[in-house]
Amino acid sequence: MIRETFPVDLLQCNCTILGDEQSLEAIVVDPGDDLPRILALVAKHHLTIRQILVTHAHIDHIAGAQQLQRITSAPILYNRKDLPLVAMMDAQAAWLGMEIPEVSAPDVDLTDDLSIHINGLNGVTLHTPGHTPGSICLYFPSASLLLSGDTLFAGSVGRSDLPGGDAITLIRSIHERLLVLPDSTLVIPGHGRSTSIELERRQNPFLQTT
Repeated sequence: MIRETFPVDLLQCNCTILGDEQSLEAIVVDPGDDLPRILALVAKHHLTIRQILVTHAHIDHIAGAQQLQRITSAPILYNRKDLPLVAMMDAQAAWLGMEIPEVSAPDVDLTDDLSIHINGLNGVTLHTPGHTPGSICLYFPSASLLLSGDTLFAGSVGRSDLPGGDAITLIRSIHERLLVLPDSTLVIPGHGRSTSIELERRQNPFLQTT
């Protein structure tokens, strides 16, 4: 698997490019900004973008998706339960002093347990509400890889004080959908450094039950 993860935009959202070495097909996850860098890395590996996936509809994760679609013609996938956040994109932009990006409804609804497939790369969606109603994580079993969006971070969890957030639901999502994954699973969060399921189960202070 080809993997490039790098921070973009004002809030340093982790954008990830995943590609197959043989088919040279790829997905881009959370293209919040910095389209020239995304396209440069795609060109570096001679990849063709087949899907644009968004873990949730906060501006720092979704702002560049529409522009990337115009360039690549790839469909945009995210959970429709986050459409209320899309409807308030002007307010999201105002919070950060950003221009209002063009954002539309998803071409494909990323519902729970939906297969994510391109030639040579297979994954599944895990609906993990709490940070937002439509937050999803992407799990690739053959690569022992989880893209956790803003649900789970190294040593922390996502905020639940923004519109649509719910702290109890967030912690339940992590325990029921993420901590059941194999210990060795590499976790790439929506911001900050990578971690593993084992480390977060043992050390994350927000997830301790005793």
